[in-house]
Amino acid sequence: MADFDELKFRDPARARALTEALHREVEAAGRTISVMHVCGSHEQAIARFGLRAAFPRDLDVIMGPGCPVCVTDTPEVDEAVALAAQGARVCTYGDMLRLPGTVKSLADAQVDGGNVEVVYSVSRAVEIARARPAEQVVFFASGFETTAVATAAVVLSGVPENFSVLSSHKYVPAAMDLVAEIEETSIEGFIAAGHAATITGWGIFEPFAARTRSPVVVAGFEPLDVLAAVLELVRLIRAGRPEVMNCYPRCVSKEGNGPALEKLWKVFELAAGNWRGIARVPRGNLELRPEWDHLNARRRFRIDTSTVGGAERNVLAEHCICGTIMSGLARPSDCPIFGKECRPDSPVGACMVSSEGSCKIWHVYGGQPDLRGVA
Repeated sequence: MADFDELKFRDPARARALTEALHREVEAAGRTISVMHVCGSHEQAIARFGLRAAFPRDLDVIMGPGCPVCVTDTPEVDEAVALAAQGARVCTYGDMLRLPGTVKSLADAQVDGGNVEVVYSVSRAVEIARARPAEQVVFFASGFETTAVATAAVVLSGVPENFSVLSSHKYVPAAMDLVAEIEETSIEGFIAAGHAATITGWGIFEPFAARTRSPVVVAGFEPLDVLAAVLELVRLIRAGRPEVMNCYPRCVSKEGNGPALEKLWKVFELAAGNWRGIARVPRGNLELRPEWDHLNARRRFRIDTSTVGGAERNVLAEHCICGTIMSGLARPSDCPIFGKECRPDSPVGACMVSSEGSCKIWHVYGGQPDLRGVA
């Protein structure tokens, strides 16, 4: 295992050593090895630091469904837009504002006169509800376990009567199950998101590794974190060891964060849900438990999504292949509208909206952030 004793993440000498070791391992395999990470922050690090330029040609590191905004389903956006049209004040994180629904985004709803407000925390949404007791304030909640814990903690701390939650929270382990079950996949191992594993612990991946015969390595987000994790994953694949390795021990334990997990499961339960463009995912969504129905916007209000009409459907969306990209079966550059009709300033697909979306990341860092073979 790589040496993690010294907390130094931008050391060129160590980066070279890790890269050389990675090249040796892949060359010794004598074939192409495909691995997947399920985290937009990992894709940002890979692109920002040009790591694909350092990867061996026979190593394919693919981003999977690791962007919670990208997998938020269209009807979930429609619900938020409808609530804004019905007079509720909808608060949400900034990446959700331009996420397309069937016809409109929350940004469109804002232009139409709806009360839509960007917040940086669920606590801020609660503050808004307390300051506006005559209004219904709905927090359109997105994100994986890390932000779901924050939502749960606020709910447990007590909220005003005019506050409710429209949950589109998703569960990271379900993303890996989803990809592993795709018949066409060539993925042999997975890099798990370090921040989510800080909550759940790395032990949660052991049943998955045993069931799918796919090794899992938990990684942090510095360039050396990523290089070390990819190296360890390739070694596990070559050795035929479907094990879980923690390459982020400074933050992740086997058991995870006990108090955070207690809060999470007091408020949320796992439920089947549709992930945009991909499939219906068993145990993929985090829904409020029945005892919190009084805070569940779906139970509290009659949400009439027929109110989201009034604009022409975007026909370009028919050419979007975000679901295929997030499943690991295509790259952003394979999409016929990538960087053309679909850009960060005019996103067609969900993957071009969020800062964690693979299409946006690739566009920001030059279209296809892979410099191997470029003079």
